[in-house]
Amino acid sequence: MSKKRGLNIEEKRTRMLEIFFETKDVFQLKDIEKIAPKEKGITAMSVKEVLQSLVDDGMVDTDRIGSSNYFWAFPSKALHARKRKLEEFKNQFSEYSRKKEILQESIEKSKIGRQDTAERAALIQELAALRQKKDQLKAEIDKYKECDPDVVEDIRQANKVAKEAANRWTDNIFVVKSWAKRKFGFEDSKINKTFGIPEDFDYID
Repeated sequence: MSKKRGLNIEEKRTRMLEIFFETKDVFQLKDIEKIAPKEKGITAMSVKEVLQSLVDDGMVDTDRIGSSNYFWAFPSKALHARKRKLEEFKNQFSEYSRKKEILQESIEKSKIGRQDTAERAALIQELAALRQKKDQLKAEIDKYKECDPDVVEDIRQANKVAKEAANRWTDNIFVVKSWAKRKFGFEDSKINKTFGIPEDFDYID
C-alpha cells in the first residue's frame, strides 16, 4: 500500500484559512496548533510557519493584546489580498512583455547589415589575401636580411606596394564602418564581430 502524500505549502495555507473562514473567530497560536493538525491535517511543526506566511501576505491579521498574539481572517480580506496579488502579477507580466518586445526589436535591428553580400565577401577575401601577402613578404625579408642589398631592396619595395594597397583597403573598411555607425547606430565592437574584423585592426606601419 502506497504511503499517503503529505500536503504541500499551498494546500496547508488553504486549509488554515478555512479554519478562520468557517469559524469567523479569533485565535491564539496555541489554539491553531491544536485545531490545524486535528481538523485540517496540517502537521503541528509546520503550523507556525504556514500561519506566518499568511500574515506576511496580508491574508491573516494579527495583533498583540497584553502578552498574547491573536490571529483572525475574513473572506473579504482574503479576496482583497488575492486581487491585489493578481494585480501585481499582471503588472509584472506587462512589464516583462514590454521588455521582451524591446529585446526582440533590438535583435531584429542587430541583424541589419549581417546579410552575406558579394561586396562583403570580396572585401573579406581581399583583406585575407593582403594579410597573407604581408606575412609572406615579412618572411622573405627575414630570410634575406643578411643577403644581397639589391635583393633586400626589391623585397622592401614590393612590401611597400603591398603595404600601401593594404592600407587603402583598410581605409575603405574604416569608411564602411563609419557609414554603418551613422546609418544604424552600430558600435565598433558589433561591426567588427559581424564582419570578422579583429579588434586590433588598423593601418600597417
